[in-house]
Amino acid sequence: MEKYHDTEWGVPLHNDRKLFEFLILDGAQAGLSWSTILKKRAAYRKAFDRFDPKKVALYNGTDVRRLLKNKGIVRNRQKIESAINNAKCFLEVKAEFGSFDNYIWGFVGHRTITNRYKRWKDIPPRSSESEDMSRDMKGRGFSFVGPTICYAIMQSAGMVNDHITSCFRYSKIAVLT
Repeated sequence: MEKYHDTEWGVPLHNDRKLFEFLILDGAQAGLSWSTILKKRAAYRKAFDRFDPKKVALYNGTDVRRLLKNKGIVRNRQKIESAINNAKCFLEVKAEFGSFDNYIWGFVGHRTITNRYKRWKDIPPRSSESEDMSRDMKGRGFSFVGPTICYAIMQSAGMVNDHITSCFRYSKIAVLT
């Protein structure tokens, strides 16, 4: 968790493959802790073809059964089927907007929102932007993209800087935005 926080979390991300990874991992997190998912990240990369959305979009019933047997990932049929569905939706959005990055960052005006929270408990689980993102994504057929999951994606991808102001990463991320 510390390495993830210190090197990845909140860093503005503009790579479609990595954004797809966070879409899948944050969806898998629903009802679980992020530390659980982070521990399974390597297994997810292997199980989901290194998060190649073109390959995942082609998964079928045989792949679902294979994934349900994989002890390295969360073996939940709805979450697995959601990942496949979301790969298809991801590719449709990418075709429409030129990149998933262009689409997703549009919800924050293509700039990181730098918040100024002093305590972890002050950080909200969602925002008006994550609610808009969730609504739009659901309208496009995505699943496991409620406002809280969308906010987690925004935090992971650096669309919001939610490091508390006393955290050494706060100012380092603020400089990148």
